[in-house]
Amino acid sequence: MESWKKPRIVPEKTLLGPGPTPVESRVLRAMAEPTLGHLDRDFVAIMDETRELLKLVFRTKNDLTVAMSGTGSAGMETACVNMIERGDKVIICSHGVFGTRMQDVAGRCGAEVVEVNAPMGRPVDPADVEKALRANPDAKLLGIVHAETSTGVLQPLDEIAAMVHGAGMFMVVDAVTSLGGMDVPVDRLGLEMVYSGSQKCLACPPGLAPVTVGPRAVEHIKNRKTKVQSWYLDLTMIMRYWGQERFYHHTAPVNMIYGLNEGLRMIAEEGLENRFARHRKNAEALWAGLEALGLELLVDPAYRLPSLTSVKIPEGIDEAALRRNLMKEYSIEVGSGLGDLKGKIIRIGLMGSGSNRMNIVLLLSALSSLLAKNGFCTDIKSALERVDAILM
Repeated sequence: MESWKKPRIVPEKTLLGPGPTPVESRVLRAMAEPTLGHLDRDFVAIMDETRELLKLVFRTKNDLTVAMSGTGSAGMETACVNMIERGDKVIICSHGVFGTRMQDVAGRCGAEVVEVNAPMGRPVDPADVEKALRANPDAKLLGIVHAETSTGVLQPLDEIAAMVHGAGMFMVVDAVTSLGGMDVPVDRLGLEMVYSGSQKCLACPPGLAPVTVGPRAVEHIKNRKTKVQSWYLDLTMIMRYWGQERFYHHTAPVNMIYGLNEGLRMIAEEGLENRFARHRKNAEALWAGLEALGLELLVDPAYRLPSLTSVKIPEGIDEAALRRNLMKEYSIEVGSGLGDLKGKIIRIGLMGSGSNRMNIVLLLSALSSLLAKNGFCTDIKSALERVDAILM
């Protein structure tokens, strides 16, 4: 019998990796609502509300705040193709795989890329940024990752933003794994362009890339000497579709917008500060439990993301086999290491509704059992006591 003739049954799994994250039934139900035309006035009203909710989560008043059609990488491409013209000099910082990807994308836009790099597992040093700014006063912008998904490093932005703006440059920030789970200080720091993805702390399916653009960057884009190299991601046209003009650009993913709208409503109902506090407290409980099991975390406590934790794999333990058995025996998904960290760490995501005590206890218990089978002694009782000391 052909496979397409069989009923499709998608099994329930616990998503505790770097994304996608668990999606609430409310969001899934919203996506099942009737599809409308992408210029229909009822859909336009949903777009308008979605834009206002995105501004709330970005903590910005930027009029140009939209959801680009595409994943978080489309947000990165949007930032680069709109802000960069061929021949521009740009400074791009990397402290992991996604910073390196931004360097690659900027180079593909024809930019002269000045790299400021830090080892995976550590943030970019502001002193290195200052050196690059002084050596390259003709650079147009600086790009940096706020929340590095490949390592779980949280990059402090205040000092770097002050230096970048003092040098008269634009600042582009990747907030794919931070938006919706912690403060992304768009207006407070005057960040010119910030992009994210729907599938992380916003707790929606992958497929949309929220982007917010400050007034200085909007004027810069409008006054480009050349056309944006990507027609699909050209904000000079996209802003006319999301604005009052409703100029036709492309057929928007209508039902995906429904889902994002519902996810943002849930964030607004919980309250940003409550949501940030929940992510932080659960992360601290996870860290305490992992350390009580005898495991070492990759990132220094001062720079750990509340949404994603990287755990070093003990010597003699097969990282790939550990992940396979977490899925086979417990239906738990965690992420593997990327780049230089491949085979050395696992990445645990606690994002959106997935950031809760039940998932922490389930994961710690599963890890304890699997590690014990491989001769690594763990103390699950102590781990759970430490979790409860923080959460109860």
